[in-house]
Amino acid sequence: MTSNEKISALREEMQKNNVDAFIVYSADPHMSEYLPTEWQERAWLSGFTGSAGFVVVTKDKAGLWTDGRYFTQAPTELEGSGIDLFKDGMEGTPHYIDWIISEIPANGKVAVNALATSHANWELLFEKLNSKNIILADIPLLKYIWKERGEVSKNPIYTHPVERSGKSVNDKIAAIRQKMEEQEVTIHVISSLDDVAWTLNLRGSDVESNPVFLAYLVITKNDAKLFTDLDKLEVEARKQLDEAWVKMMPYEEFYNCLKEFNNEKVLVSPNSNQSIFEALKIGNEFLKSSVPGNLMKAQKNETELEGFRKVMVRDGVAMVKFLYWLTHNVGKEEMNEYSIGQKLKSFRAEGENFVGESFGSIIGFKANGAVIHYSAKEEGSQSVTNDATILVDSGGQYLEGTTDITRTLALGDVSDEFKTNSTLVLQGMIRLSMVKFPKGTKGVQLDAIARLPLWMHGKDYNHGTGHGVGSFMNVHEGPQNIRKDLNPQELLPGMVCSNEPGFYVEGEYGIRHENLIAVKESETTNSGTFYEFETLTFCPFFKDTIVKEILSTDEIKWLNDYHRKCEEKIAPFLEGEIRDWFLELVKPI
Repeated sequence: MTSNEKISALREEMQKNNVDAFIVYSADPHMSEYLPTEWQERAWLSGFTGSAGFVVVTKDKAGLWTDGRYFTQAPTELEGSGIDLFKDGMEGTPHYIDWIISEIPANGKVAVNALATSHANWELLFEKLNSKNIILADIPLLKYIWKERGEVSKNPIYTHPVERSGKSVNDKIAAIRQKMEEQEVTIHVISSLDDVAWTLNLRGSDVESNPVFLAYLVITKNDAKLFTDLDKLEVEARKQLDEAWVKMMPYEEFYNCLKEFNNEKVLVSPNSNQSIFEALKIGNEFLKSSVPGNLMKAQKNETELEGFRKVMVRDGVAMVKFLYWLTHNVGKEEMNEYSIGQKLKSFRAEGENFVGESFGSIIGFKANGAVIHYSAKEEGSQSVTNDATILVDSGGQYLEGTTDITRTLALGDVSDEFKTNSTLVLQGMIRLSMVKFPKGTKGVQLDAIARLPLWMHGKDYNHGTGHGVGSFMNVHEGPQNIRKDLNPQELLPGMVCSNEPGFYVEGEYGIRHENLIAVKESETTNSGTFYEFETLTFCPFFKDTIVKEILSTDEIKWLNDYHRKCEEKIAPFLEGEIRDWFLELVKPI
């Protein structure tokens, strides 16, 4: 079925159920960013494959709302679908609820799948729609037309031992119970997959590139219950859960368990799915707040940070070998964006404890580099030659940690304009790497530092500067970030973030430079405590696209010091021609 045919079939189901508008969010019952295949409803319906965005279908119109990362990608994937693109966050783009209200009749009905709708979205929908006498209903219409969703994963659930996690399951649950006691709650429901996995020191592979497994966790004052596919638990995982007094329950029993609670005060994230709230709303009181473990997870302990440091060297060696291969073979042998991504994966796979990619590699040659979350397909991938620029954004999952790195390089002669823009992006990355900031600073207050070199030339980029990164966990992790949006979460020691400003010229090229950085204490002065960043990533930048005159003396010093550290960390693992090439690459500018 084409997207047009799927939407026609959906409209037939809408008519049968007297529904005027149906919303398809990009979500699963755990509100994951990256979804198991069987929950990729929005992608199946629309053909749009980005990680963020949702579709609204009315009786005669359809629209996709997505953010600036996908303004270039979305029109191509939506072509011929009958779905209009609404550029979320841009001036003139209506809020999707206001658009729905303007498109459907008074006293109409809007439907969603409550399992794939966050409580926060449900509440906002209900409030706005109810003010116009429009009904909001839980009617999962797609189950009637998408009948071949694929089978749920049977991949094993295994331990992430304390030697790598740095904290036992018992200690983590005790810390969570302490927070529950402070907040005077008796039940805590955890539905986000990374929070479940972190709390229990377990990992899986139910979601591509994310070492998580489908599960819910319920913690009370006296017990804890894990709801998952019990057949997937390895022997050591069962033993670890037994030792932590965690009961193992079938995944499908979760909602029945919730219905048994009465006269309880329940701590649950407003980002949990609406079905959880429906199961608990009779006879219980809610404390709608972020889960305590989410912030604990974000502040990496010293064991986790040491794991990052180890895998960054391992990953840096793989990157250097890859970059040598690419620059020395492009134009001599046939290659395309997809095959280059596979080659990069093979270099990482040579490293100790490599588990897989941390996300699908973004290999953008020429104009494809301007597609911020570009994904090259195996069939029809663009050939790569030695006459343009290429953006390589990739990462690895290792047992000790997670990596995410971007390098943009010239595979031939490039314009002075490209070199200037590449240097401005690098300058922003360096400035953020060098910054000191007082305790209590939020990511939004640092975002401008990375953008300033571009802003001074009337340029900007449509994505955040930094996201949190997990420890052998999801490559995108909250609650911290560094972006324009106001996020009240302050940056705290142990938090790991990406540092990735960019610049994109649609139809020509894209530039992004990215390292991972960790917050650490710097000094305490009469003005208070100050923090700074430790740069974790080790991989050189290509000097042939750097305009030295643009950089300040301090910025040049930072770059030369960084390259010296790259040499110290990576050179011992290289030999022969690759080592000679690398040593030339890291010489001071």
